[in-house]
Amino acid sequence: MATVHLRCTAGSLEWLYPARALRVLLEPNVASARHTTVCIKPASDFQGANIYVERPGQLHLLVGEAEGARPQLVSCFSGHSPQGVALFLQASPQRDISRRTASFQYELLSNQSAAGPDFKQMALVEAMCRPCDNVELLMAICSSDFVVKGSIRNVSHDSENHMSQVDVSVQRVYRQKNWIFQQEEGSGEWRGLIQTLLQCQVKKGGGDFLFTGNEHFGEAWLGCAPRFKDFLLVYQAARERGANPCEFEFN
Repeated sequence: MATVHLRCTAGSLEWLYPARALRVLLEPNVASARHTTVCIKPASDFQGANIYVERPGQLHLLVGEAEGARPQLVSCFSGHSPQGVALFLQASPQRDISRRTASFQYELLSNQSAAGPDFKQMALVEAMCRPCDNVELLMAICSSDFVVKGSIRNVSHDSENHMSQVDVSVQRVYRQKNWIFQQEEGSGEWRGLIQTLLQCQVKKGGGDFLFTGNEHFGEAWLGCAPRFKDFLLVYQAARERGANPCEFEFN
């Protein structure tokens, strides 16, 4: 059985023509993190293997081969273990493996609530539905992967996967880690899609918002999203008191 060592906190693995078994060790020192969650997202063409997470003396099924047809699902589990994190990929018996590929993305998320012991499928359960307080709003512009001003064009809901998708018309991009928000050819309008949990009950509303959040597996996930005029009042008041955690130019 071959062993692969992955030393980054986020990345991907592609196993071509899976046969027998493959052991994957996540090498970053996750044991030092008080709360660490590991999330796995299978590729759309995931075939030919099952993914298990190793625990002392046993294996727990994390991603079954049949779930490759539903790549939007993310499997999360606790990575807080003295032995670190090990995944076990077992190839499915097949007569013809020439067109099968078992590939997935992974992320190690620190300071998050760990998933339960049942290792069930879930979207990123760390997404928060409650409104952010003023301190969290101020921190959001300093630490988020993206900060954009825009309005909601539409909200679509996926009840099967417990997710909602917010279609945003962007007026200004203050920060983005990757090109989640892009300018459309022809119209020149900036747009982007932001994911959140269905339970957050996001609805279309008028006016301008300040959208903040983080990226997971190449997708934007909603964090704090106050009305833009309300956030400006909070930021300006904090700046006058010298209580703003970072300087941000909103002009």
